[in-house]
Amino acid sequence: MHKTALEAETTVAQVANALGNKVSCDVWIAPPAVYLQTLIQKFTNSSIRFGAQNAAAKTAGAYTGEISALMLQSIGCGFVILGHSERRQYFYETDAIIYEKITQALQHKLTTVYCCGETLENRNAGKHFTVIQQQVETALFSLSTADMQQVIIAYEPVWAIGTGINASPEQAQEMHAFIRKLLSKHYGETVSENTRILYGGSVKPSNAAALFAQKDIDGGLIGGASLDADEFIHIIHAAEN
Repeated sequence: MHKTALEAETTVAQVANALGNKVSCDVWIAPPAVYLQTLIQKFTNSSIRFGAQNAAAKTAGAYTGEISALMLQSIGCGFVILGHSERRQYFYETDAIIYEKITQALQHKLTTVYCCGETLENRNAGKHFTVIQQQVETALFSLSTADMQQVIIAYEPVWAIGTGINASPEQAQEMHAFIRKLLSKHYGETVSENTRILYGGSVKPSNAAALFAQKDIDGGLIGGASLDADEFIHIIHAAEN
């Protein structure tokens, strides 16, 4: 929940102008929902794909304030982020609720970025693998193989979000490899290898290259650093390399 409409447009313009059409990685931006349609229309010829930060678990109805996947699809939205740690923490979303949202998103042809991650308490108690396994299995493992191929997973250790503390490349790789192994056991090697798993947790220009160099880290879910166009551009270039 950052930036006015003008500030958001200016930031996206800076990124789009810096990248042109020569960027060799996927660049997706999820602005506040009130800016989505304007940005989609204004930057339709850019290399940026736009998506939403959240979507409802229902298609339509008397759910004041909610925005459905159908609505997002109708304005040209390409993807949606679901299960973000802040949605879990502040809005009490469970994996069962998130699963409903995922099915709605996939039904309406929105690529789904599913977020999972453990708290510092979980990690200190040695429960981090158990927590991630429960989150992944509950939210994803009822999906068909075809639907799973439209899902991107973002591992975001809660203790490293907005804290300035990031998981080491080795810690991040360890969890990404664990998630990929879970996928392989349930969906098979092909789906596992083709599923993109992103790291999200205080990614910044100074650590992006080391994180993206890890075998099972396919990109980043960028938080605070994406609010600054120059920082975001540096991270994009790290992903290209």
